[in-house]
Formats: sequence, C-alpha cells, structure tokens
Amino acid sequence: MIEFRTLSDDHPDLAHSPLLRAALLTLQYAQDHGAIGLTKTKAFKRVFVHWAVEHFDWPGSSAEDMFRYSKVINEYEFPPLEVLHFLLISLRLGRHFKGEFRLTKRGATLAQTPGKLFAELIPFFLLEIDHASYSRLNERPFGNWNVWMNVINVEAHHGTTERTLFASFYGEDHDWDWDNAGWREMAAFSSCVLHPLEWAGLLVQTREERKGKHVHDVFKTQLWRSALKLETDDMLQPVSVQ
Repeated sequence: MIEFRTLSDDHPDLAHSPLLRAALLTLQYAQDHGAIGLTKTKAFKRVFVHWAVEHFDWPGSSAEDMFRYSKVINEYEFPPLEVLHFLLISLRLGRHFKGEFRLTKRGATLAQTPGKLFAELIPFFLLEIDHASYSRLNERPFGNWNVWMNVINVEAHHGTTERTLFASFYGEDHDWDWDNAGWREMAAFSSCVLHPLEWAGLLVQTREERKGKHVHDVFKTQLWRSALKLETDDMLQPVSVQ
C-alpha cells in the first residue's frame, strides 16, 4: 500500500520536486500572461518552451546544455514539459481553447497552493501514467509500484546504486548491466521507475565513473520521508546525520 501524506503549502521539502516546481511555474505563467500560445498541433509555442527551459532548472537539462546544440527547441524536444502539458490537461488544471492553453478555475486555485498541487499531481504522475510511452525504448519492466516503492524504501534508505536496486528486483544471476546484452531491461527499469521518482523529487541520482564504469548512486530525498507512508517503514533504521 502506498499512502501520500498531506503536506502544508509552505512545507520546505516540496522544494525537492522538479515536477512540482515546473507545474507551479507553468500555471503561474499562464495566470500572469492570461494564456500560453499553442501550435497547430496543440503543443506549447516555442517562446514558452524556451522560457520553460530557462526557468525549470531541470536536473540534467540545464538551459546551457539545451541551447548548446540548438537555439530552437520544440515542446517534444524537452520531455519534462511535454509530460507536464499532458498532466495539466488530464487533471483539468488547464484546457485548450481557441489556440491557447488557459487555466481552469481549479488550476488557478492550485497554482497558489503547492501542497495541494503536489497531492493532485505527483500520485497521478507516478501511479497512473504509462512511463514507457515517453521513454526511448517504449518497454515496461515487470513489477508494480507497490513492490518497487516498498523495496526501494528499504534498499535506498542509506543510499544504494542503480545496479544494486535492479538486482534486488530481478536477480544478480542475470548480471544485467549497461555493458552487456541485458542493458534494455535495466534501461526500462531506469526509465519507468527511477526517473519518474526522480522527476517527482522522491529520489535523487548522482552519476560518476569508478574503475572505468559509470555508476549511478541513488538516494531518497527528504521529500520521500515527509510525503510517503509505506508498509516497509517499520523495517527502517534511523538515518544518522553527520
């Protein structure tokens, strides 16, 4: 069972969520400007896409990196914004009307209440969206969120690695890694489980090279501890603060 706790609008741990921050910025931009222009295919126009790239401060997608190779960026080339656009429409926080994205009354209200927006946005994003639909491989790992999150709750409590987590679910005997034929299975797990949790702000990943191999360390954020109530919480040992 996965339970999301109710957080106050001024709860400091909400700052860990890139997706919540992007949603607040988008809703507030639409509110300040009256609307956001849409293309004929109902994507956000480039002027807003560029603004989003510059202001979202998205992990691994800084404005400097995004504009290094192209000065013209479309919505589909900035996946966090494309997914967020879908979420806002699906949750009826915004709607398309006469070539523009406009806030609904509900969207305008939640734009001012981060805690309530988190409660609407993040559970829906994690548990209801097909994350394979916007991944490069369009492949889904075997498993479900109840199992994944309860196991990660224990395994990543003091920090772990992407490979160790993968082995916890699918076995070390397979020896799946980015360096051999099993990379597709690990890529699906990373894209459909770890990346969504990172986008939600519940996990953070660091990437470095050790002994010639790329290692991804995985840690729970304070937001994980504040926002989630899981069946495996009783198994956790206190985290020491250095």
